[in-house]
Amino acid sequence: MMGNNEVKENVLKYKLIYSGIMTLVYLIGKNIPLYGIDISAYRNTAGLSVEDLLIQSISGDLFRSSVFALGIFPSMISAFLVQIFMVIRGLFTKTGVSPGKSRRMTVVVTLIIAIFQVVARIPELKFDVSGEQLYIAWLIAALEMITGAVLIMWMADRNGKYGLGGRMVFMVVNILERITLPLVTHTIRSLVIPLMAGFLMMMIMLVMENAEKRIPVQRISIHNIYADKNYMAIKLNPVGMMPMMFSNAVFMLPGLLVSLLLRFFPYHQGLLWWQENLSLAKPFGIFIYVVCEYLLTIGFSMLMISPKDISENFLKSGDSIVNLHAGRDTRRYLRGVMWRISLFSATVMGVCMSAPMIMQLKGGIDSTLVTLPTSIMLLTGFSCNMYREICTLWAYDSCRPLF
Repeated sequence: MMGNNEVKENVLKYKLIYSGIMTLVYLIGKNIPLYGIDISAYRNTAGLSVEDLLIQSISGDLFRSSVFALGIFPSMISAFLVQIFMVIRGLFTKTGVSPGKSRRMTVVVTLIIAIFQVVARIPELKFDVSGEQLYIAWLIAALEMITGAVLIMWMADRNGKYGLGGRMVFMVVNILERITLPLVTHTIRSLVIPLMAGFLMMMIMLVMENAEKRIPVQRISIHNIYADKNYMAIKLNPVGMMPMMFSNAVFMLPGLLVSLLLRFFPYHQGLLWWQENLSLAKPFGIFIYVVCEYLLTIGFSMLMISPKDISENFLKSGDSIVNLHAGRDTRRYLRGVMWRISLFSATVMGVCMSAPMIMQLKGGIDSTLVTLPTSIMLLTGFSCNMYREICTLWAYDSCRPLF
């Protein structure tokens, strides 16, 4: 008993150490340049666009020129696409997919996306070699980037199993870098408005992450004084920061596709228009970005908190929502609740995300400071999730055996 007790008491410590090791490896990889890269060409941050700073939260490094240049983007998109495939497949068949097969599908899709990213990214990189050596450098750099993407996916999975936060840890590292950059490169006067906006968004995020709607539930297994105190809680931000992070990744997909098509049709006017306007420095690009966030928030909310699954579980257990019949009435009520909450969450998040970009269009804020308020908001949301996980592990370690 004493041996098991010792293991339990150290769970949080072991997870913190494991996550620390994964974070250290990630930081080292972010600072290992690709083979043959011209390092001097990637030291100036003055020419960075809003997209560069925004995508940095899911890419490996700010300039995307290290062995971790692709970051967590391929694994995020692959997990998203495989999940969508599973949902669509579930509409036509009741047979499930084994975790092993789902895992293999995710790895394959990750490799495909990584290859497409490399094909689009390699010609844009600046190398300090030329001639035949340039093509050799391209090949080696491509292999390094693909290997780095697969390694990050493996590290995120291992950290989710043995550490804290899964891939969230790597996002936090990127966001901290994104926050630090403007703080050290701008004056206090230019930071006043972005920091005030960031503080306001931080307060909004704290409310969204901690406020919840409580739906009274009747539990047939509870017959004491606590029977009237049972409820099902749904956060005002039902799926946390997931839609905001996936919005960055999904927004990259059209731009990546346009870049690939322009390799073959460099003078196509339609593609050139999309390349110019699919930017967060353009009203059309901001609109597409917010639409992505809306669709992802509503979609993830309905998927992760499924009214159909909840109503079916009520039918199986005999529980029910107060003053509602189990089955169709419960499903219809929960669907309405989820629609209202997800729309509210999508609207609040969409306003917070787009407000600094609109201010930048009107000249009210520097382009390199656009992402500072949203970075503070993202960091707040991730911190709330990690704090809950740490509290859970702390409570687990505090338990003592009965005998």
